[in-house]
Order: sequence, then structure tokens, then C-alpha cells
Amino acid sequence: MALVLILWTLASYICIVLTSWLLAWTVYYDFTRTHIPPGIKEHAKLRAFNLLLNFTFGLGLFLEKLGICSQTQVMRIAFDGIPPKNDSRLLIKDLFFEHVPVRVYCPKSPSPAGNRKGLLYIHGGVGQVGSILWNVGFRLSFAFRYRLSPEFPPPIQSQDCLTAALHFLKNAKDYGVDPNCIVVGGDSSGATGAAALCQELVGKVGVPRVRAQILIYPFLQALDFNLPSYQQNHSVPILFKKRAIRMGFSYFKMKINDLPRIMQNAHIPEDLRVKYKKWISADHIPDQFKAWGYVPMEPASFSEELHELCKPALETWFSPLLAEDEIIHQLPETFLLTCEYDVLRDDGLLYKKRLEDNGVPVTWHHLKDGFHGITFPIGFGSLAFQSTRSGMSNVIHFLSGLSK
Repeated sequence: MALVLILWTLASYICIVLTSWLLAWTVYYDFTRTHIPPGIKEHAKLRAFNLLLNFTFGLGLFLEKLGICSQTQVMRIAFDGIPPKNDSRLLIKDLFFEHVPVRVYCPKSPSPAGNRKGLLYIHGGVGQVGSILWNVGFRLSFAFRYRLSPEFPPPIQSQDCLTAALHFLKNAKDYGVDPNCIVVGGDSSGATGAAALCQELVGKVGVPRVRAQILIYPFLQALDFNLPSYQQNHSVPILFKKRAIRMGFSYFKMKINDLPRIMQNAHIPEDLRVKYKKWISADHIPDQFKAWGYVPMEPASFSEELHELCKPALETWFSPLLAEDEIIHQLPETFLLTCEYDVLRDDGLLYKKRLEDNGVPVTWHHLKDGFHGITFPIGFGSLAFQSTRSGMSNVIHFLSGLSK
């Protein structure tokens, strides 16, 4: 009995020491590697969120090194451990669209059968974390639980979303939804999935046309990681430039030892750079977004090895901004939300230009004090930021204004 007590006490001391060390590292990392611009309101709240996120990343990495579990598993537990408060005005149902689990958020208030708008929502998380527990706050929404990487390698995630979307489009009336009022949306990598899904549905025969797409700070291209927003916001939480690129390529189960050269675009050959310059270039970014912190940079010398590793990331289901005009001009009306202090801001700005150049109506809302992930706390009451509510209010206003 005494031996058990000694071992328990020793284990407790070890846990306390390791936790204290990890907390100290988190605080040090946050204050030495992180920059919160003066333009962002509620500094203390963002710093607290970032400290918590960095602690979780650090804990996951530590446990992975010990062989206990993977960093991804720790992140999943952390993100799903405290689900947002449910809206008392909504009924929640769990269904399957073919083999894909779907959570339905349905208003309790009566509505004429078959006359509702429906939102197909794809959660973010770089295809590795996140779930249908993330209630995005919309009235009639269908959140897909697509299978996650690395257990299920890409493009299974895109295929699951397409399967679920086709099922719903064909059977919308069975769920009380007008087939002519179906919207596809997502945030972050979920917005990547939403953009790619809308492109994929362009060529589908025998299904209703999607009425609109909602893209909330989307990742849209893996061609140029030195656009102005990548330079200006490289150390702004919660999505640092290095973290964004590392997580993006870990989605493909890639172990890349030369991440700094990818950050300098060494994975792109000259012919592709020239081909896509008409769509992806700082020249197409409005001057107001290049007024500070941006210096035109020459890419690092081309690496054939890195190009071969990164080829999957240049497919349009992962980089929808590379789709041809023939597809882009057939896309539905779009709501696009971008954030000033987000490394992905310019992806959204470039997609906005492409859509408008191809005659697609775009409603653009830009959060001047926003950062990547700002809409995530929408279901957490007082933990939400002021601009969280502002951004989501604009999304809801857009949805409400859609005509049939």
C-alpha cells in the first residue's frame, strides 16, 4: 500500500512539473513569437484563446513524442470536448445521407412544408479535426461529418461531402426544403470544401442548381505563400503562416523537411507560376491591402522533389482558385467573408475578383479587426468577439435576402 502511495505521489509530482514546464513554454512562445496588431479589439481575449491553443498543440506534440497518442487526437479531444450551447429554438437530429453522418439543426417554429431554405455546412479543421458538434448558429442547416485524415486519406473528405450533397439535392423536399433554395457553406478549410463542392456540382445533371455559396475566410490556393496577407499576418494568431502550411500538408500525411522553402514557393515551377499569374498575384490585390508590411519577393530556386510532394495540393478540390473560367462563371451567387489580420485574406480577395470577372454576384463582408477563426466562438455566449456577431449577422442577412 505504501509503495502504491509513493508511486502515485511521484507520478503526481512528475505531472505537475511537466504541466508547469509546458505552461511556461506556452507563455514564452506566445509573447516571443506572436504579434497581435493594434487594430484587433479585445486583445486579452484573443491572447487567452491563443495561449490555450498553443498549450494544446504543445501537449499534443509532447504526447506524440512519447508515443502515447498523436497530436491530431489531442486536438480533436480539445475541440470537441466543450461543444457550444445549443439554441433552445432549434431541434437537433442526427441522420445519414447515404453513408455520411449529418446533424440537422431545424427550427421549432412551424414553416410551410417544402418552403424552407437549407444550408449544407462543411466544418473547418483542415480535414483532420472538427465535427458536427460545431453548431454554426444557422436555423435550418445540415452539418456533414465527413471522415477525417489521416485515418482516411484525401480526397475521401471531398467525396463524402459530394455524396451527402447529392443525396440532399435529390431529396430536399423530404426534409421540408425548397430544392431551389439550397445553399452550400463552410468556414476555413470547410469553405475550401464548399467552394470545391460548388465547382464539382456545376457539371452534375439531374440535380437542382445550388442557390448560393457562403465562404468564410477560405483557404483557396497552395500556389503562392508570399501574398501580402501571408507576409503581413505571418505571426498573427490563431493561424500563423508556418502553422497553416504545415497543417495543410499534414492533411496529405506528408512529412516535409524543407518547410521554409515551401514557404518561399520553391515547390512551384516557372511554367505554372506564369500560367496562374493571371489569377494569383499580388498585382490583383487592391492597393489598400498592400500599404504596410508587404515587400515583393522572388521565389526560392525550384525544387522538383518538393513539387512532386506538393502536387496533390494543386488539385482544384484543394485549391479551388485554380479552376478554369469555364467552371467559375457557372458558380452560384456568393457571400464571402474575409478578415484583415488573416494569412488567408488574399485568397478570398483573389477569388472575389475571379468571381466578379466571370459575372458571378458577390456579397463581400470584410472584418477590419478580424482574424482567422473569429467566427468559431459564435455558440459560446460571452466568449464570442464583437466581430464574431457582426460577421455572422451579415451571413444571416445574406441568407434571409436570398430570393427563389
